[in-house]
Amino acid sequence: MSKVLSAVAWPYANGPRHIGHVAGFGVPSDVFSRYMRMTGHDVLMVSGSDEHGTPILIAADEAGMTPQQLADKNHRLIVEDLVGLGLSYDMYTRTTTRNHHAVVQEMFRGVYENGYFVEQTTYGAISPSTGRTLPDRYIEGTCPICGTPGARGDQCDACGNQLDPHDLIDPVSRINGETPEFIETQHFFLDLPALAEALGEWLDEREASGTWRPNVIKFSKNILAEIRPRAMTRDIDWGIAVPLDGWRENQTKKLYVWFDAVIGYLSASIEWARRSGDPDAWRAWWNDPRALSYYFMGKDNITFHSQIWPAELLAYNGQGSKGGAEHEYGRLNLPTEVVSSEFLTMEGRKFSSSKKVVIYVADLLSRYQADAFRYFVAAAGPENQDSDFSWSEFVQRTNSELVAGWGNLVSRTATLVAKNFGQIPEAGPLTDEDRRILDLVDDAFGVVGEQIGRNRMRHAITEAMRTVGEVNKYVTDSEPWKIKDDPERLATVLHVMAQCVQDLNTLLSPFLPFTANEVDRALGGLGDVQPLPRIEEAEDLDGGPGYPVITGDYTGIRPWRRLPVRPGTPVEKPAPVFTKLDPAVVDDELARLGLA
Repeated sequence: MSKVLSAVAWPYANGPRHIGHVAGFGVPSDVFSRYMRMTGHDVLMVSGSDEHGTPILIAADEAGMTPQQLADKNHRLIVEDLVGLGLSYDMYTRTTTRNHHAVVQEMFRGVYENGYFVEQTTYGAISPSTGRTLPDRYIEGTCPICGTPGARGDQCDACGNQLDPHDLIDPVSRINGETPEFIETQHFFLDLPALAEALGEWLDEREASGTWRPNVIKFSKNILAEIRPRAMTRDIDWGIAVPLDGWRENQTKKLYVWFDAVIGYLSASIEWARRSGDPDAWRAWWNDPRALSYYFMGKDNITFHSQIWPAELLAYNGQGSKGGAEHEYGRLNLPTEVVSSEFLTMEGRKFSSSKKVVIYVADLLSRYQADAFRYFVAAAGPENQDSDFSWSEFVQRTNSELVAGWGNLVSRTATLVAKNFGQIPEAGPLTDEDRRILDLVDDAFGVVGEQIGRNRMRHAITEAMRTVGEVNKYVTDSEPWKIKDDPERLATVLHVMAQCVQDLNTLLSPFLPFTANEVDRALGGLGDVQPLPRIEEAEDLDGGPGYPVITGDYTGIRPWRRLPVRPGTPVEKPAPVFTKLDPAVVDDELARLGLA
């Protein structure tokens, strides 16, 4: 059994999250984490709401609220959405906790004392109309390196190079289109060139492992070519104070939101440990070199997880060209794998909350089953290339694959068992065809599991559903409803069907945790295949205001292997597991989007 850290991207709390967000980080991380628990690994799945930075200030102003009030409101909404999707966090917290602030400041001090911060004069972008600092990502212009228009102030997506807003050609504010003013200001820069060799060696090692998605490793190595120091402080009054004399007291200087957000993986682990009663429990995932760590995000965040965060870890560990000492948290592990998804579009268009091209998670969950959406993401999501969510495909996949395929197999198995025996029957002698289908389903554990373990969710769900099709064919060929004069043969076929359904339910359960429990109940089980997360109202560990967290007890999860069905288990006529969708749903939803 290995320690596995499942580090999930932190949703930004300037508003509710839409389905494009959770398609990239939420569903893939949960499928992986549930599978790893089922195979016996000790998983720690952590994340939280990212609540600092200028966009929060802008959104709070627009809403007539303080930044903290806005963060409080949106954090709760996000927590409810993620629990509604069944995401099995051990600790989902937030960046405004006192624990997080303390961990971030300790990381800053360690990096600073090891010599990997340099103080430089740079140019800060100011909005002429408000006098407020503009975040890098809120400035766009033409890339000075490749000449592509629409490059952001922090990086160009076309060529992958790190940028500064001052370098852009014809920069404009994305907020109101005005040309920003640039003023001289002092900031601390992370000395990335002093960490470049160590970063390169780490990326070479990860490439040699063959586990990273090709797009991620290629992008990560490309950005090393133009590596340069990067500012880790900002002119802003909302964020974490710089923990140095002369800086701490300056209310207009805070740590860069991306410096503090990635440290959240560590601070959430520490918070989990402190709440568990063993404050040092987190070290098993962070200090033991045998532990594994997987980071899940969308492709726009690769830079921060394959360059900035590893650089912070190397600097804190003293592993760059300047050397350095270990500090309070010891030598921290670098990521084993950065699992980045591509982008999800909607009806052929990019998501845009401001243009109302959006489907919020809460709205989707209010009308449709969470597992229907989880299935769509696994089967057709943006795993290794951009993909599109359309209502017509959502309805088609729900009806033809979940309802007519998997749901139909569950329904007719439970219905036939209930009608003919009222309980799972004992099997008589098995035919070659009985053994073939049982072996085929049993073999799927290895095939599907290997694909999930390599974060190839599409391959995994495709193989699982192909196996569902094979079992449906077995049922059709066996025609148990026509077996009238051979009760032993009827019992055998229904026993085989029940065993296959139970096995398939285990195989599909990381993808479909809610319905996995329903299927288990349909076969007379307790409905405890996949433990679900819960919301707890938590007190701040260090005296701050309380807040909701997501946590759960996942120790009772079903193991990733065949468990023989128990003859004699009572089975009643089941209710449908999946809701069939009326084709009119497509027109209704397109009308909501103004596309009808």
